[in-house]
Amino acid sequence: MSDTESFIDEVSEEVRRERLFGLMKRYGWIAAVLIVVLVGGAAFNEYRKASQAAKAQELGDAILSAMNSEDAGERIAALDSIEPSGENQVLVRFLAAADKSQNDQNAAVIADYTAITTDETVDPLYRDLAQIKSLALQVDTLDAATRRTAYDTLATPGSAFRLMAEEQLALLDIEEGKTDEAVTRLRAIIADGEVTTGLRRRATQLIVASGASLDES
Repeated sequence: MSDTESFIDEVSEEVRRERLFGLMKRYGWIAAVLIVVLVGGAAFNEYRKASQAAKAQELGDAILSAMNSEDAGERIAALDSIEPSGENQVLVRFLAAADKSQNDQNAAVIADYTAITTDETVDPLYRDLAQIKSLALQVDTLDAATRRTAYDTLATPGSAFRLMAEEQLALLDIEEGKTDEAVTRLRAIIADGEVTTGLRRRATQLIVASGASLDES
């Protein structure tokens, strides 16, 4: 029985081997394709990463080269000439606007921020930031009603600059003689869980300057 079982095992093993070879001949191309796809995908991914790194380095070099210029006009022109894509494009546009602001080119800065604000391809976060910066430069040129409408939009729940907009709305309340409304708004800012230390300090100072207490009691 032992020799018989041994013989049967050998035959079974041979049959399994033949089946395996048969399957490999029949479906081996699938494995080969999978290997090619995996290796090709890995190679493409590495190429993509290297390409992105090269573009980022090229952009960084262009920005550094522009910022190293001592002449404000040349620096701004160099920044304006850079044509990156995606979020990097917004970064360069903000840098150019900031440089113009430092050189008292407010009209050009406002135009730059307005262009960012109205650009639907730009992330809403950056559009809102550009709006905040643009409004800050137009305190003396925009009427209170227009500024209030803009800040009301920025103060909607979920906005990244909601509390900053609320602060500006409180300042508009004070400007219009609505001290009670301003204090109520400022107290809400202080009590908000997302308020920053700097904003809480400014809100507190405004409440104290208005002659009110920090809480309703």
